[in-house]
Amino acid sequence: MSSVAVGDKVPPFEAEATGGKTISSEQLYGQPFVLYFYPRDNTPGCTMQSKAFRNQYAEFESRGVTVLGVSRDSLASHEKFRSRYNLPFDLLADRDETLCGLFEVIRPKNMYRRLLGGIERSTFLFDSNGVLLREWRKVRVRGHVVEVLEAVKAIEG
Repeated sequence: MSSVAVGDKVPPFEAEATGGKTISSEQLYGQPFVLYFYPRDNTPGCTMQSKAFRNQYAEFESRGVTVLGVSRDSLASHEKFRSRYNLPFDLLADRDETLCGLFEVIRPKNMYRRLLGGIERSTFLFDSNGVLLREWRKVRVRGHVVEVLEAVKAIEG
């Protein structure tokens, strides 16, 4: 499977989501959308990142932008995480790493002197036709969501 690059249309995908839903790329067409990838539910950086999207969610929503978080955690873990932090958007469970592979976000990480594959914090902004407009990789959490929102405002013209 090849990676999605800026200017490419996202290939068809389907993923299990919180709330007992299945979300597909086709469902997202017709409005801009953001996919943000994070390593793990309930870890400090991922919690801060998700809360930052939560805190700016009304602004994204007012601009017609769908926000979705993606990690390899289970749906049960996502449901608890979403509930605990009152996240108003869905989280996608990518247990088989299909989306992670599509966006090439699995990177080697050094954990206790062992190299393991983990999700590199990354965000992708798509237009209403599913075309990738912007990507952020190796995301630093502080200020990132505001930067994504500024990019959304810029595409509005």
